[in-house]
Amino acid sequence: MKNYKKLFLLDAYALIYRAYFAFIKNPRINSKGINTSAVFGFTNSLLEIIRKESPSHLAVVFDTSKPTERHVQFPEYKAQREKMPEELRDSLPYIDRLLEAFNIPKLYKDGYEADDVIGTLAKKAEKEGFTVYMMTPDKDFAQLVSDNIFMYRPATKWRAADVWGVPEVLEKFKIKLVSQVIDFLAMMGDSADNIPGIAGVGEKTAQKFIKEYGSIEGLFENTHHLKGKIKEKVEESRGLGMLCKKLVTIITDVPINFNEEDLQLTEKNQSKITELFDELEFRNLKERVLGPQLINKDKKETKAYEDENAGRPVQIDLFSSMQPLINEAHKYKTLSNKNDIVNALSEVSFHDKVALQVFCDTNDALTTNIAGYAISTKKNSYYIVHSDEHIKLLNIILSNLEIEKIGFNIKFLIKVLKRFNLELLGDLFDIENAHYLLHP
Repeated sequence: MKNYKKLFLLDAYALIYRAYFAFIKNPRINSKGINTSAVFGFTNSLLEIIRKESPSHLAVVFDTSKPTERHVQFPEYKAQREKMPEELRDSLPYIDRLLEAFNIPKLYKDGYEADDVIGTLAKKAEKEGFTVYMMTPDKDFAQLVSDNIFMYRPATKWRAADVWGVPEVLEKFKIKLVSQVIDFLAMMGDSADNIPGIAGVGEKTAQKFIKEYGSIEGLFENTHHLKGKIKEKVEESRGLGMLCKKLVTIITDVPINFNEEDLQLTEKNQSKITELFDELEFRNLKERVLGPQLINKDKKETKAYEDENAGRPVQIDLFSSMQPLINEAHKYKTLSNKNDIVNALSEVSFHDKVALQVFCDTNDALTTNIAGYAISTKKNSYYIVHSDEHIKLLNIILSNLEIEKIGFNIKFLIKVLKRFNLELLGDLFDIENAHYLLHP
């Protein structure tokens, strides 16, 4: 462990944008109306890296608003990108406070992109004996990969996080040298950065040209071997193609110092984390970071938290119907005899609130095998063994408009009941939906 030097460099805006748009259909909004999606997602990514990968050193690298040499050389560079959403821009100060609370350095350099800063630091760290992981989904970073520098590609809903070393890069781009990633990107262009590439050249053609000529320079030197339209397009693109190669090349000599002590992970500032997470209402994250013992240490704080929640109208409305059932756990009776079921349901029918749950072996309401049903009031609980006859007996409760039905995933229960031509009538309260509204 003495020589354990593992550096993670996070591509800030790539991760922040991903976090924001991951929640775009169901944004996280706290009680003050603040969209916390980006901060929440970015915080989770940060915690996941620290927990799973145990880096010894870590930094988060940002772009700045200052134009770079790429913008000067090619004014159309990234010109098609939309302005940052206002809600996302409002999240940036919170992310700054998050990094400050975790004692993680925020790095940037005017006139250079985050890619260039990461590339420079990665190469400098490699020379100092570090194993470096560049956390980003951006394929451009593949050109920096070496025996000691890796791409750490964050997870998506379609795949788990994965790491690209030299073998993965060569396989992904179908090339023989990592340096040929630059030629591949220059030939193909990059619509995300508005880099045009060579007209008429796509992925397969770029791989073919690299295999035959080794580089974009080799291609331009051998256009006499080409024929037809592609020869014409390549020759016309000579000047633009070389400019594209310059645009896609990540700079590795940015004038920025590499001080490993500054990047070393240190103790978190617990008071700043508490203040920030309380403001954003990240209660579960707060417990994950600080631990339940630390949170409950101060009983006054716990009481204040309970009082605060009890005073929020939205929560009173959501849980007022649940109050008779809270802390009323008791033994249940299993019923499989028709007379016993009828008697139990007659007793239940006199209550104005009843909790219902169906027990099945799959999530497919149309084909699942049903084991039974749980029915609870504040006085008694029953488990009714399923049969086609028994479920029909439930109709005395299901169809009663005066009884409020409380359950978890009531939509599923409704679908199950439809198989038996039964309806769930009256007021309904879904605990799953209530939980989602409070903790989306």
